[in-house]
Amino acid sequence: MSAWRPYDSQLMPAFYERFEKRWGKGTAPFLDPETHEQPMPRAQWINADTGAALAVVPIWTEDPQHRSFGVFYLPPAGDIWVLRPGYTNYLETDLRNAEQATLRNDAFRKAVAHAKEFIYGTQP
Repeated sequence: MSAWRPYDSQLMPAFYERFEKRWGKGTAPFLDPETHEQPMPRAQWINADTGAALAVVPIWTEDPQHRSFGVFYLPPAGDIWVLRPGYTNYLETDLRNAEQATLRNDAFRKAVAHAKEFIYGTQP
C-alpha cells in the first residue's frame, strides 16, 4: 500500500517557499488560483512516511489567455522539481464556452495523470 494520500486543502505553504527560494521572491503567486477571479482545478498529494509532496497547479502568464498546468514535486530533503507532463497549455477565451472548459479539463487531466504515474508508477 502506498503512503501517498490526496491532500484536498489549500496549497501547502512549502510549495510557495521552495518555489520562491529557487526562482526568486514574488514568482509564486500564480500557484494559488484563489488569488484570481475564478477558481481553477488543483490537485495535491502528500507522502505520510517521507513528507514529500506533489501538486498539479495552474500556471498563469502575463497574457490571461495563455494558461497551462504544472506538476511540482517537493522531495523530503528540500528543493522543488518540475515534472514535465508534456504539453498542457490551453487558450482561455470565453469562460462561458463549453469547449473552453473541455480544453482546460483535458489539460488538467493530462497533468494529473502524469503526477499519478510519478507517484504510483504505470498502472496496467
